Amino acid sequence: MGLVQVATNTVTSQVSSVVLTGIDADTPYLYTFNNVVNAGDGRQLTFRATASGTGQSTSNYDQGFRTLATVGGGNQSNADISAWLDNEYSSGNGTGEGDFGLFYLYNFNASSEYSFITIETVKFQLTPYLAGLAGGGVYTVAEAHDGIEARFSDGSNFAKGTFTLYKVI
Repeated sequence: MGLVQVATNTVTSQVSSVVLTGIDADTPYLYTFNNVVNAGDGRQLTFRATASGTGQSTSNYDQGFRTLATVGGGNQSNADISAWLDNEYSSGNGTGEGDFGLFYLYNFNASSEYSFITIETVKFQLTPYLAGLAGGGVYTVAEAHDGIEARFSDGSNFAKGTFTLYKVI
């Protein structure tokens, strides 16, 4: 297995969302995010599939995963939510805080299939606590998607972070 970088964005000044596009083949893609910090505090980092470069804002996202955290954990599932990882641990903006993760994206280019992802994330909060997720999600609309959008659930801004999309070959 190899990777070819399709798109990357390193946030250095405040923006409300980060969209990476370039999915154009029926092959898996890898999406990573590194050292993501919000400009506010206590916000939820969420993700949406994009069509024509626009995050799909319907309530057709489902997810299920195992949460591992120093403040608790367990199994969780949500259906018919507005984005992947909505209703999860909040992100902070203190020194050393950040979100990190990777998603494998499947069926994104297939217009007759649902797009789905596998999820692996970790975040560090100043409280301090460490939390991670492992699981998956599906967008239950059969349409082609060209990328993924990262945003905070309340629309607040990113302070920094690096987002990268790779094609798996």
